[in-house]
Amino acid sequence: MRVAEFDYQLPEELIAQHPAPRRGASRLLRLDARSGALEDLRFEDLPALVGPHDAVVVNDTRVIKARLAGRKASGGRVEVLIERLLGGEEALALLRASHPPKPGGLIYVGDDVIVDVLGREDDLYRLRFRGESVEALLERHGALPLPPYIHHAPGADDAERYQTVFAERPGAVAAPTAGLHFDRATLERIAARGAALARVTLHVGAGTFQPLRGEEVEAHRMHSERYEVPQRTVDAIAAARAAGGRVLAVGTTSLRALESAAREGALRAASGETDLFVYPGFRFRVVERLLTNFHLPRSSLLMLVAAFAGLDNVRRAYAHAIAERYRFFSYGDAMLIERAS
Repeated sequence: MRVAEFDYQLPEELIAQHPAPRRGASRLLRLDARSGALEDLRFEDLPALVGPHDAVVVNDTRVIKARLAGRKASGGRVEVLIERLLGGEEALALLRASHPPKPGGLIYVGDDVIVDVLGREDDLYRLRFRGESVEALLERHGALPLPPYIHHAPGADDAERYQTVFAERPGAVAAPTAGLHFDRATLERIAARGAALARVTLHVGAGTFQPLRGEEVEAHRMHSERYEVPQRTVDAIAAARAAGGRVLAVGTTSLRALESAAREGALRAASGETDLFVYPGFRFRVVERLLTNFHLPRSSLLMLVAAFAGLDNVRRAYAHAIAERYRFFSYGDAMLIERAS
């Protein structure tokens, strides 16, 4: 397939720069991929659409303050975006500078932190922060890594609203954005319907914002991300299926975690690295319904949605959303998709 098939034109004013006034105040476009039907709803309608035996699976990753302002010994500025916590003093990061430091070089953060550039791993640099854990350093010096299409500096509102209410496990450098719509009351309403709420973890990497390089979809290789599907989530899904319920993944990251854990067939508890790339032709084994935001043109996330709903359905849904002035991307509105067979 050609990457150009997943392109579309979006008026810039539809890129949401701030979250809705409160969680749950967004719009919700429902797409039944089996019939192609579209329905304009509000996010508050979601609990009524969840069945009493369904399993609703969320991603409990927590966004870290992954962006650091550093400098080289020459005084030149270096922007550090932590991509992966490696434990202790080490991390993998993207570096942006007029002349990035070479392996063996140093970066200085604040008045007292020295960072060793240990080497390159593809597009990433392996760094060691002398004398301090990376997590502690980020809490003192880091900034929230808002996506590049959000044009304001992160503030107090972003510190709260760019985290989900179920965020627990630090490690993501981007939010699992479908989860940003939920407040505690919505989760309670879903549970009151009799649905099971289950969790997975997938630490979202910076590559989530990157358009595909090249022209052929099949040639793309995903960056790997850490994930975990615990046994209790596997059990909750098995119980839902036994009772006639369906699996609703909250976000593409939850879907990728679940489908990664079922690559050999049956869903099993799993943890490790996943580079699963979902594009049209993929065989879904676990997820039957997907809650997701609207995604960037030519992105792997848009390809995942096209695999789930059918490319023609997605084109019509996105054209409808643009015509009806839905808000797009991380702080934007949501879609609920019933999977195509």
